[in-house]
Amino acid sequence: MINWLNEWKKKVSGFSRNVRLFILANILIQIGMGVFAVMYNLYIKALGMPETVNGSIISMTALATAIILIPAGLLSDRFGRKWLLIGGSALTMLTLFYRSVETSESALVAAAFVTGLTMAFVQVSGVPFLAENSTASERVHLFSLYFSLVTVAGVIGSLGGGVIADVLEKSFGLFEVEAIRWSLLAGAAIFAAGILPLFFLSGGKKSDQAEVTADRIPEPPVPGEPDEAALSRNVRLIFHLGLANLLIGFGSGLVIPYLNLYFANRFDASNAYIGLILSLGSAMTAVAMMIGPALVKRVGKVKALIFFQLASIPFLFLTAYTMSLGLASLGFLMRQALMNAGNPIQSAISMEIVHDKYKGLANSVNQTVFQMGWAAMGPVSAGLVVAYGSYWGYAWAFTVTGILYMISSIYYYMVFGRRKLAGE
Repeated sequence: MINWLNEWKKKVSGFSRNVRLFILANILIQIGMGVFAVMYNLYIKALGMPETVNGSIISMTALATAIILIPAGLLSDRFGRKWLLIGGSALTMLTLFYRSVETSESALVAAAFVTGLTMAFVQVSGVPFLAENSTASERVHLFSLYFSLVTVAGVIGSLGGGVIADVLEKSFGLFEVEAIRWSLLAGAAIFAAGILPLFFLSGGKKSDQAEVTADRIPEPPVPGEPDEAALSRNVRLIFHLGLANLLIGFGSGLVIPYLNLYFANRFDASNAYIGLILSLGSAMTAVAMMIGPALVKRVGKVKALIFFQLASIPFLFLTAYTMSLGLASLGFLMRQALMNAGNPIQSAISMEIVHDKYKGLANSVNQTVFQMGWAAMGPVSAGLVVAYGSYWGYAWAFTVTGILYMISSIYYYMVFGRRKLAGE
């Protein structure tokens, strides 16, 4: 434990000023977004609008993000990360303030679409920015810390938004819709505070200093390689990364958006219990992400990623078939922690094997295909539950998810673990 803590202390102390400012900015941004994640659908409900409006807002946000992610990645590669981060964050902030006070259904749906467009520039630029301001030996620890902190920040925002609304309503006598509105405005203000550190980012990059590790896949292009060959090589890498992530997106889209309904429908769990278990899932995810670098040090990045993904599958099957709320909760928590612990490692791998010129494109493709998986499988999951009921419907959904995770892991190992592309 002491060695683990000392290693983390050494790594964190070596992070650049750019990295520290960026992480601070994103903690504040994710707290603000966490408020909206929980409170906005309650705001729509408090306005007296039907549930279909929430569905429209979620769909329009996801659609806008999917549309703009790849162009945003190309722009990020072309013009640099800093000003796209600032511009995207500033425009998103304006939409959040607007959505906090607007009451027209059509305007809210349109504003949600704009939020999806503008926030995509923030999402797609973040990981490449961190990669360009770190060395290869730092990235697993850096991405683990970054993903862990933004996960915790989202939980803080989710819980804080509810607390603010409850206090304003019960202690200060505000109507429900007004209390939620002030909660949303507070979230937008915290988001706005997160933009300030971005202005102090510099354009300097840290060099990898020709670091070579036992598991490292050489970064293309090779010296003297023609631009066409470099582009072709990076496109192939991005294709393989995207295909593996698409399979994960398909599996994830079958179960993750419906976990609250799973606990409610199969076990008749209370809202308080569901909220608690989902919060614990986020907390365990944050802890698991911090443990990931220790496994990477022992077995390498690719094997560590595959281990986390495969280790989550038995717990996924446990959740699928158990009739015990306790075992279902255990299965959910372990799956959540193990599967998500691999996310920082996957980001580190993709940012290591793709050249700087194409990092934004790689990140945007990964996010786009993941969202496509969610969008495509949502109706399928709902259809399974309607057709087969709350036991077998969820059992089939979780089982298919496990199979897709397994296929993705095998594919990832065949392509990257055996270094087929690295040896070209």
